[in-house]
Amino acid sequence: MDRRSFLFSVSGLTVAPGLGSSAGGGSLGDSDPLFDAWLQGFVDRAAGAGWSRATLTAVFADVTSDARVIKADRAQPELSKPIGDYISAAVSDRRVDQGMRLHAADAAWLDPIAAQYGVPPQILIAIWGMESSYGQIQGGYDVIRSLATLAAEGRRKDWAESQLFAALRILITAQAQRTQLKGSWAGAMGQTQFTPSDYLAWAVDGDGDGKRDIWRSGPDALASTANFMANKAAWRRGEAWAREVIVPEPFDYGLAESLKQPWGAWAQLGLRTADGLPVNPADAAEPAALILPAGWTGPAFLAFPNHYAIRAYNNSMAYALAVGLIADRVAGAPPLLKPWPQEQPIPLADRIAAQESLARLGYDPGTADGVLGLKTRQAARQWQKSRSLPADGYLTFWLIQRLKADAAKIGPAPVGQTG
Repeated sequence: MDRRSFLFSVSGLTVAPGLGSSAGGGSLGDSDPLFDAWLQGFVDRAAGAGWSRATLTAVFADVTSDARVIKADRAQPELSKPIGDYISAAVSDRRVDQGMRLHAADAAWLDPIAAQYGVPPQILIAIWGMESSYGQIQGGYDVIRSLATLAAEGRRKDWAESQLFAALRILITAQAQRTQLKGSWAGAMGQTQFTPSDYLAWAVDGDGDGKRDIWRSGPDALASTANFMANKAAWRRGEAWAREVIVPEPFDYGLAESLKQPWGAWAQLGLRTADGLPVNPADAAEPAALILPAGWTGPAFLAFPNHYAIRAYNNSMAYALAVGLIADRVAGAPPLLKPWPQEQPIPLADRIAAQESLARLGYDPGTADGVLGLKTRQAARQWQKSRSLPADGYLTFWLIQRLKADAAKIGPAPVGQTG
């Protein structure tokens, strides 16, 4: 059965108000056999699980694959930019100044939300700024189309399909119209970019009008974010997210990310706060990890549990640092003491080659996918230590060239080896 026949196989189909979309998919002539096969299978499975086939047909009637979504998924700035460039762009004076003005202007509703949930207003403002430039740029992608594209592409099929079901539930229960379901290429929606499942679970009515409108209501969006941070992310009331620290020389950089201990234990190893001020008692008692986002030559931070609460919102060290640093600046803190190093961007091919090289040298960097995550950094530390290099786990462009040369010395990779 071809796509058009499949989509309109329900005789006498009537599109329910708010379900069909003129904004979503492109024309039915833009055929993609892989997408069409996934869509037919998805609708069949959903109908078999009790969803209305007529409703599903109405929703997907004009939905096609979106090549822009796949391209964006493979070029996320947290992965492709040097972290110093990413942070410098995110924590701009303009964004900080605008956040300070909005806090002053919106304090009447923002401060009570912050007090109710125990999440500082500057943290909520920073997330607001990062996610949508304070509500100004919420994304123009059709959420249904984006999630369908990601599901059909397959890399994150289970996640994308679960979010697609959540988006369908939002539509079917009339919590939003189809034309409202606009967002990012990844399917995140509203002023603070909630996934559909997080909307269902955590969105709240912050302005008292009986609706959970994260698209048009700042109080709804930020109260929903505060609810998420307090309850799902387990934000710790009255505690900081991180402190910039100065690391002594010499130092065992292999302790970064691998050890969590209270401030007193770090101080005994020679760490001191960059601003010279003491660590608050509530923070000092918490297990904290040393993080070196740009390696041993860049700024160093002691990350408290609230750093990881931010990462529950977006599991990226770069994102969490940007949110925390914007929040600190909005609250009146000065810029970082230590500047970010100037670095050359690392192409995806080199990031994959670094992981493959580590594997050939006998280390375990995880899947060779170009994402230099924790497992890759741990493997890099082992390699650095074996070469008497600072074992910070941070692979610069030039260090990757050395790593590739090391791997080349042991001969060509066996046929079929991918690392």
